[in-house]
Amino acid sequence: MGERAHRPNHHALRSVDHLLGHRAYFVGIGGCGMSALVRLWRARGVIVLGSDRGPSEVTTALLHEGIAVTFDQDAGCLPDDLAVVVCSQAIGVDHPERLAAEQAGLPTLTYPEALGLTMAGRTGVAIAGTHGKSTTTAMLGVTLAQAGLDPSVIVGAACAQLAEDSAGGPGHRLGAPTVPAGDLRAEPGLLVAEACEYARSFHHLHPTMAAITSVEADHLDVYGSVDAVIDAFSEFTRLVPEASAGGRLLIAHDGAHRREVTAGARCEVRTIGYAPNADYHIETSRTGPPGRAATRVCVAVGRRRLGCFDLALPGEHMAFDAAVALVLATWCGADPDAACAALSTFRGVDRRMHLVGELDTGAGPPVRVYDDYGHHPTEIDATLRALREHERPQERAGRLICVFQPHQHSRTRFLLDEFAQSFAHADVVIVPHIYFVRDTEIEKSRVSAADLVDRLRARDVSAMHLYPFEAIVDHLRHTVHPGDVVVVMGAGPVWQVGRDLLAGDPPARRASA
Repeated sequence: MGERAHRPNHHALRSVDHLLGHRAYFVGIGGCGMSALVRLWRARGVIVLGSDRGPSEVTTALLHEGIAVTFDQDAGCLPDDLAVVVCSQAIGVDHPERLAAEQAGLPTLTYPEALGLTMAGRTGVAIAGTHGKSTTTAMLGVTLAQAGLDPSVIVGAACAQLAEDSAGGPGHRLGAPTVPAGDLRAEPGLLVAEACEYARSFHHLHPTMAAITSVEADHLDVYGSVDAVIDAFSEFTRLVPEASAGGRLLIAHDGAHRREVTAGARCEVRTIGYAPNADYHIETSRTGPPGRAATRVCVAVGRRRLGCFDLALPGEHMAFDAAVALVLATWCGADPDAACAALSTFRGVDRRMHLVGELDTGAGPPVRVYDDYGHHPTEIDATLRALREHERPQERAGRLICVFQPHQHSRTRFLLDEFAQSFAHADVVIVPHIYFVRDTEIEKSRVSAADLVDRLRARDVSAMHLYPFEAIVDHLRHTVHPGDVVVVMGAGPVWQVGRDLLAGDPPARRASA
């Protein structure tokens, strides 16, 4: 290692601006969030480089941008003259490069800590909630961009619209250092970021404004109880500054334990929801035929209408997320009419009720195939309910078929009854093996996909356990009917089923990007 006399002190790292001109090394640089941080830090004057397990589309793009990336992590050899090392959340404590950083006395940050440094010194807008974070963050980012406020955005899902008018990628956008227009003109630039509650990651952020879309029991392998989840969100609200400093929080009127969560908040607090007494009241109506319907969304503040727009994405939960984005956009200084116009053009986020294509049956209406990230009972129920209403397969003698891969054994065990209740709107449910991630082998032995299938059958849901994915694809090819709707759900690699189902049949038609 070279001379590090001028390296910033670990405790002095209050913002990325303290690293101006210094070298930062990213372990796991090819991740969605990590690559976004790399570009944002580079734009703020940090010299960035890093490593990953192997080449990918992301690392290739970084290399083309002149960012040094290596692929020999096992050697545990770091470059000279580093000021800080940032590790993705997938990097374990025994990773060779992480150990090398600690042995060299280098400041070592996790991704959430680095995201917090990125938000410091900016006008931060953090989107939290058990559900809806990614979609709402992407909606707000696209809306602010089209409204001329040039935000930076980091979201944990791909959204092609984010990068259409700015350097960036499908999961992030690079914006202006100061707000160029609106009520916050000349203030530090807007940084819109998804605020993840897993392992209390969002406690590292520095938001000026925030939203909480929902608070439910999840990540119980970390929290242990819903009360601990509520406490974590309550602590998050206390990160938003007092109202006199511009601190504002928008929280769901229902489904977010708002009284407990906001009890210690210093900021201005407003509620949003479908309840008439919510501060921001949402009303929706449906327009258009099955499969091409839109949702008319109107948001009112008291007796004053804030705005209305037609949302192409189906479901009350999507309408709620869009309404949250509208309110936050106006808080950031966007003109309400411009914000509504932007939301009416929003095309969605990958793996969030994403129509990936159609399968011709040759004997009637095609089979429409969707992909969705839903892995919590509330998300599953909302998505299936929305697809049932949007597609109405029963009106063309079709069925709603769900291929669901549970994500983590602990979540499946803790919420087994809730999972069983969430598939009421499906006609057929196919369950592969539970995706094994983070849990212990002991936890893995406590529950299986067969347990969920048994609970579903007890509720008279047609359910079966099939594995591997190839067997599921083969089964679907031989059993789908004209007019069926297939939705592939889960946070693991189950998305492959939908793509393989379409790719394996020559008449299959992919949905346009």
